[in-house]
Amino acid sequence: MNQPLDTGLTGAAARAPAAKRGRFRYCILGLIFAATVLNYADRSTLSIAGTSITSELGLDPASLGLIFSAFAWAYAIGQVPGGWLLDRFGAKLVYGCSIVLWSLFTLTQGLVHFFSTASAAVVGLFMMRFMLGLVESPAFPGNARIVSTWFPTAERGLATALFNSAQYLAVVLFMPLMAWITHTYGWQNVFIMMACLGFALAVVWFAVMGEPGSHPRMSSAEFKFIEAGGALTGLDAKKAKPKLKRQEVMQLFTSRMMWGIYIGQYCITALTYFFITWFPIYLIKGRGMSIMTVGFVAALPAICGFTGGVLGGVLSDWLIRKGVSPSKARKTPFMLGMALSTCIVAANYFDSNAVVIVIMSLAFFGKGLGAVGWAVVSDTAPREMTGLTGGVFNGLGNIAGIVTPIVIGYVVATTGSFNDALWFVSAHGVLAILAYGVLAGQFKRLEIRKA
Repeated sequence: MNQPLDTGLTGAAARAPAAKRGRFRYCILGLIFAATVLNYADRSTLSIAGTSITSELGLDPASLGLIFSAFAWAYAIGQVPGGWLLDRFGAKLVYGCSIVLWSLFTLTQGLVHFFSTASAAVVGLFMMRFMLGLVESPAFPGNARIVSTWFPTAERGLATALFNSAQYLAVVLFMPLMAWITHTYGWQNVFIMMACLGFALAVVWFAVMGEPGSHPRMSSAEFKFIEAGGALTGLDAKKAKPKLKRQEVMQLFTSRMMWGIYIGQYCITALTYFFITWFPIYLIKGRGMSIMTVGFVAALPAICGFTGGVLGGVLSDWLIRKGVSPSKARKTPFMLGMALSTCIVAANYFDSNAVVIVIMSLAFFGKGLGAVGWAVVSDTAPREMTGLTGGVFNGLGNIAGIVTPIVIGYVVATTGSFNDALWFVSAHGVLAILAYGVLAGQFKRLEIRKA
């Protein structure tokens, strides 16, 4: 049985002035925002260093596509176990350990040039990317769990949009820096720099993160405010929980609504993986730009993606406050964004690099506008399975991270062009619209039937 979403605030907590309620929850949001920036920067290191690595190791596009996919294989596999670990042990421990480990495996990627042969280096790079994906798998389910516990429903869209939009800021901040380091000091130093930043973040994480009900910096007024607004404040990992049965977990896979959400995430992830893997190489190989130019030019679509992501969250929350149902409020920016993202294929019909960047920027803006999937999961996940639901959602969605790099690599290798690859990417926008608009139906909190 599905239950309507909590949409508003009630009681004295809702009427209290914002200053008296407290704003510590935004410090927590800032922390997961910073973690997500580094998370995506670590994922994209290979895309900016890829041309130098392929020259040094003698890789063709198909081989590079396979290496790109290594991350997504492990990332998808690790989602459900990662979600279970979050529900069992909490975000502070699991997410914090994830940051330490992903920084370690980022560091090891910078050491592949010490392998004795090129083939050994390729295998080593594949395995390190695989391990990076595996240990990063709790990150986004962890983000969703933290937002569910720290934010009321009416603030959840913007909170989710902000941490999700961190992926674009990662490109804006780190693409130019990584391009300059690659050009000046060599590609190996990109991985070393990112690993050091990750280790520093882990120290801050363990010092600041906690659960809202027991955090020493969380005021009672703020706690009452978020709890009255629908925050799932009872998800403290230290509390005893009944063991979930297989029949109960399987309901995550038999809900038509959830499958609409999963397919929507698959489609938007396909767009994401084009931008964080092949997009810089498309600009270099397909459009003839230099690596330094790409490092700065790639920031423009990322800025548009960040802007679209924030606007999508603002629009969604604004609609809820105006009395629109949460289902329609979440679907509106998603449908508009996915429609806009399909314009990416128009790049096939223009020779001007400036026009192509404008087209990519519009598509990236649309992808950002539609990135409300994690807010939808926070709204619809069963209360007893928020981490696990996020893991299933992200695991199925990230199958696109396996398929997309390999398909694009194969298409480019066989045709010598990116034209068909852009058609492939664009089609995902159409499929996403059908998933949310036709298959999912109305978004409601999924109530698990006890076995």
